[in-house]
Amino acid sequence: MQDLRVTLVQTHLVWEDVDANLAAFGRLIDSLADETDLIVLPEMFTTGFSMQAAALAEDMEGPTLAWLREKSARRGADLVGGAMMHCDDGYVNRLLWVKPDGRVLWYDKCHLLGVAGEDKVYTPGTRRLTVTLKGWHIRPFICYDLRFPAWTRNADTPPYDLALFIANWPRRRALHWKALLVARAIENQCYVVGVNRIGSDGNGNDHCGDSMVIDPLGNVLFQKRDFPALHTATLSYAKLQAWRQAFGALADADPQLCV
Repeated sequence: MQDLRVTLVQTHLVWEDVDANLAAFGRLIDSLADETDLIVLPEMFTTGFSMQAAALAEDMEGPTLAWLREKSARRGADLVGGAMMHCDDGYVNRLLWVKPDGRVLWYDKCHLLGVAGEDKVYTPGTRRLTVTLKGWHIRPFICYDLRFPAWTRNADTPPYDLALFIANWPRRRALHWKALLVARAIENQCYVVGVNRIGSDGNGNDHCGDSMVIDPLGNVLFQKRDFPALHTATLSYAKLQAWRQAFGALADADPQLCV
């Protein structure tokens, strides 16, 4: 199995300005010198973590998805980012996964942040998504999902190899972000990539980033706080498999919790 190259994009977001954010991320992606297989952008990367879905949500034919397709095709890499989208029941906080040939997969955030009123605006997702890339099985999640280990449990056959978390996670809970990302890597015996934003949003929330790459043993391979980052990490499938074979904890998991 080949190694996987993953690029994290951590930066400021312009509050509720789709055009400005698409332009800024476009410049960053165009400037990327590294060869990569997967580029990961934050949750709601076009607006920030806004509840103004009635004014800002797009459909699957809108400018954000068109932009993602164009950038993915140009780079020849899978491209992941989050946006507020229309759905049959109203609105969803959606992770969009675009492949260079134009195919689109998506995951709708399951756990909605009640203290921010997210559950009053958006409809929760009900299904997980697993994407295969270069033979790797990858499971994406969104922000608050990180707190719920039953939802992220690595119980499928075959197990997933990489968990992605895209976020607008505030500075005041940064300790939780860092601890939970490491915990998810250790308990699921997988790589974890967390991509967060920096800067303040329109609600006065400050974000310090702390985008991270963590290996299956819980070692932090990359972390960046408070500054923009365009970082490409190479994940070793041989290292992942060696650890799973040496310490087969996934085989001993409690079956009643494997939901």
